[in-house]
Amino acid sequence: MGTLDGTSPEQIPGKVQVLISGGGPSGLFLALDLAARGIPSTVIEPRSAVDHTRPRAKTTNARTMTHLRRLGLADALRAAAPLPVDYAQDVIFCTRLAGPAAHELRRFRNAFQLVPGRYGPQPECGQQVPQPVLEEVLRAAAARNPLVTFITGWSVLDVHALQGPDVQGAAAQGAAPLYAVVVADASGSTATIRSRYVVGADGGSSAVRRSLGIRLEGSSAALSNISILFRSKELGAAITLDSAVQYWVVGSEAAGMVGRMDLAETWWAIIQGVDPGKDVAPGDAAALVRSLVGADVDVDVVATDPWTARMLLAPEYSRGNIFLVGDAAHLNPPWGGHGFNTCVGDAANLAWKLAGVIQGWANPRLLDSYGLERRPVAARTIRDAAANGKALAYHFADPRLAGHGPEGVAARQAAHEALAVKQSEFDSLGLVLGYAYADSPAVVPDGAPVPAADPIRYVASATPGALLPHAWLQDSTSLYSRLGGGFTLMADDGAPGGMHGGHAFAEVLEASARQGIPLTVAVVGPADDGTPLSELWDAPAVLVRPDQHVAWRGSSAEAAAAALSVAAGFTPAGALPQETSLSSQDEARSSYVDAVIP
Repeated sequence: MGTLDGTSPEQIPGKVQVLISGGGPSGLFLALDLAARGIPSTVIEPRSAVDHTRPRAKTTNARTMTHLRRLGLADALRAAAPLPVDYAQDVIFCTRLAGPAAHELRRFRNAFQLVPGRYGPQPECGQQVPQPVLEEVLRAAAARNPLVTFITGWSVLDVHALQGPDVQGAAAQGAAPLYAVVVADASGSTATIRSRYVVGADGGSSAVRRSLGIRLEGSSAALSNISILFRSKELGAAITLDSAVQYWVVGSEAAGMVGRMDLAETWWAIIQGVDPGKDVAPGDAAALVRSLVGADVDVDVVATDPWTARMLLAPEYSRGNIFLVGDAAHLNPPWGGHGFNTCVGDAANLAWKLAGVIQGWANPRLLDSYGLERRPVAARTIRDAAANGKALAYHFADPRLAGHGPEGVAARQAAHEALAVKQSEFDSLGLVLGYAYADSPAVVPDGAPVPAADPIRYVASATPGALLPHAWLQDSTSLYSRLGGGFTLMADDGAPGGMHGGHAFAEVLEASARQGIPLTVAVVGPADDGTPLSELWDAPAVLVRPDQHVAWRGSSAEAAAAALSVAAGFTPAGALPQETSLSSQDEARSSYVDAVIP
């Protein structure tokens, strides 16, 4: 339907299937992912426009870029990003940015998966881009999509389950519960929307979460930080260090970060370790920036934004058919740039499960796996980011670092060695790609251990629950390009004893058609270096979920058919209850089956 701004109460829809509270990155991504699966949704968002003076997140990691690629938005985001990947890929720790006292202390190369050219671990590398730019790309996509109704200028106030004989009777017939969502505009006008599914993507002060009586649990950092957006005509030419995507300044007077917002005159800075009770006027903010730079350059402060890192996590992610995603479920410290990326990961996990339940090819119990899978990911991410928050720029400050004699050289060498502790903040592929849903009821374990969790080291593995290992194929296309929109059974064409020929897939295709589960079958391989994909998978075939995680691996078509039923939230195929056999809708749902057998 597109974007509706300034909508009157009479124009607010009375009933929708999926209502999403919050049109930030996670809410809009969820709406677009649902739309890609044929599910309409309505997004309620108080902001009519995004605020470019509060750039907030700037790191879109390789996993999120791959999610955006799946929706056809990766190229659009790169085109909109004011800093191309080619501009800079490194994070540099230093004493100052300019002048004789500017010394590089340590460099972290290809930070945040910023790798020009073809990237190996995923089909997309990372991208530095301010969050408002990302949101505008998502808003434009939502405005073009007929299945997304984006209502701005309204906020969700309350959510509660509807009662009554009609509602209870429908529930007894297997219908999803019905919720009343109270929304309001800035003038205080209210309206009520009824919805079968409600998603709270409305941030740390989520009205949806409060309606459930769920509180975020955790702690906050002792000291605060100040983000400063500023313009400077002279800064670029004044910097005497190599180009970097972030400079971390270890200064005794002021410590923090500086980086380009674009290739023109706009920059950002974060002053770390600030007294939370101290107000910073624009003139003071400019002085702090000059202290980081180490030169008297022009600084025109556009905006300041004080904030405190928080480590908070909801004890549960859903009740009934009300779900929490993104900051409504967890607040991550920004160190490492994982916060917003974790939010998009939540949305990608929930989208296909909601679509499956609504379209009838997944059992409603599949929705229970959302929190079981995503909450541990957030907990792990918060732990790692909090650890990095204990080693900020001011923790390494030493007045001897700017010295030119032997004492200065020794101090800088000591700082170089001490700064090794920051590697997991910038080289965090193990955290970005190495999470797995091994304990989920929506995967079929095979007894093999999941690679040990490590924030830095990523071990590609097809262990059920892990992310499908990526490979570039001999025709220079990504293995991920062979994945369908639903489940995908991938078989290595060259694997001895594997699944070959159309007859080998008949049992899986029959199970897919019988249960209406969308399935693509693809025979693939080898990788562009000649490696058989069965070596990458440790099996001749893998069943991949719609979110690109492995649900099963093996060589038996019968086992693959049973795994498909498990991954869709049903019991194994041979024990499926009669009422889930979908006999009356088999013909219609068989259109979900897509066999691609080269």
